[in-house]
Amino acid sequence: MSEAADHPAVTSRSVARGLGTTVLARLGAVVEIVAQPLYVLMFGLAGYGLYAVLWAAVNLIENIFDLGMTSAMQRTVPQSASDAEAAAALRTAMIFGVGPCILVAALISIFAAELGPLLNVAAKDRELVIPAIRIFVWALPLWAFVEIATSALRARMVFGAEIRLRIVWEQLLRLVFAGLFFAGGLGLKGLFIAHLCSLGITAALSVRLLARQYSFADLWRGPWAGRTSRDTFWAGLSILPSNVITRLFGDAPALILNMLLPGAAGAAAAGLFTIARKLSSVVQLVRIAFTYVMAPLAASAERRDRRQVADIYAYATRLIAAIALPLAAVLAAGSASLLSLFGDQAQAAQAALVILLFARAAEAVLGISAPVLQVVAAFRHQLTASVIGVAVAVAAGWLMVGHIDPLTGVTLATAIGLVVMAAIPTLQLAAVERLHPFDAQFPAVAVRGIGITIIAGFAAMLADLLPDPVALPLLLVIAAAAIWLALRLALPLPDRASLGKTARRLRLIGPADR
Repeated sequence: MSEAADHPAVTSRSVARGLGTTVLARLGAVVEIVAQPLYVLMFGLAGYGLYAVLWAAVNLIENIFDLGMTSAMQRTVPQSASDAEAAAALRTAMIFGVGPCILVAALISIFAAELGPLLNVAAKDRELVIPAIRIFVWALPLWAFVEIATSALRARMVFGAEIRLRIVWEQLLRLVFAGLFFAGGLGLKGLFIAHLCSLGITAALSVRLLARQYSFADLWRGPWAGRTSRDTFWAGLSILPSNVITRLFGDAPALILNMLLPGAAGAAAAGLFTIARKLSSVVQLVRIAFTYVMAPLAASAERRDRRQVADIYAYATRLIAAIALPLAAVLAAGSASLLSLFGDQAQAAQAALVILLFARAAEAVLGISAPVLQVVAAFRHQLTASVIGVAVAVAAGWLMVGHIDPLTGVTLATAIGLVVMAAIPTLQLAAVERLHPFDAQFPAVAVRGIGITIIAGFAAMLADLLPDPVALPLLLVIAAAAIWLALRLALPLPDRASLGKTARRLRLIGPADR
């Protein structure tokens, strides 16, 4: 590794290169979605609901007590002038991100008996709650370590390093362990142990990847309270409220539903929301992939020329619109067939799934502004969207719950808050930084993309009427065809050409355009 890196110009091609490997890395989320029906089949909807509630709690607590260190490195590492400074940022993130999680996990394990009665579960699972908390709480520091380690790799613009970790070791091994423990008679307890095993292996392997990108010798040398360490710490604290509120939208609804409904109904409702959230995360995957790429690239571009930031911001928004809109429409139209994978009980989540799919599509188109805001704007601007978004969600939930069923009401309130929270950074960038993604090319992309989205949605509605074994593969074909048409017909030629070999292989550009 060189002491000072040479930084080339950041262009749409930079985004496209990072995006390809990042999408592969995030396919772990797709593997996770495929695994969920198997978990429901093995452990039942109420048992799966208990697992979903505890994992939601771990995720939420981790996002609070990692002190924003995962996001902080996206700002400080790309701007570091040497390997020693990058190592200082990593050291600071590990100390302040993992350390508090270890302490909190120990406290929760000690007070598990007092916390257990707060959860609503099926009667047959009641005796498992306290032991499950004592076992599963140790996922908290393991998850914090994995999140910080993979964030450190992304900060070095090594976008594909998560592929083996996220897909092979974390998700596939979790499924294999869960199946083996279930076959061995451990029941639902086996799922919690399987989760810990997969996280432990992932954490161990991530150390090897970090050693390739960071100088471990520099982790112990140099000032522990130097400028980079201070910048990383304060950057994390400034982003922490936004991160926590963003995580609330993903995990708090399952916890709220569990508290609203007694006994097995609370566990089942949490499970149903989690099913809807997992399926809608296919669309969310689009935004997350771009977010992971945009944060370090925007930080790097900001060092050179603000116009580079504007160019990649507009490019990413066009590409997201061409992918997310038709994908959400097809999945929403085929929601009944998708939910059939989870059994007849899961059809109760159809309204929640449709709501979340369209909310995630809107969030994807608007939400790419958030990582840009994090790296180009002052820290004080990053909290506004989070505070307003959660306030709107709480107000909407207060108005709706009690008038419609809890699952639909909580989901709709969450969706409204998500869209508001995604829209505000777009307005902030336009007003404060004079940056917006809706350039002269966007209207044509939007009109063509919406037209393809409507057609694809109608085709998916017809496919959804067919028997499930026929409808499910047909929906996949329609979704893939719709995305290809949107990319081919809606995007301008330079955007398609920036995809390089992928564009040529998928025939997004013709021979004369090469």
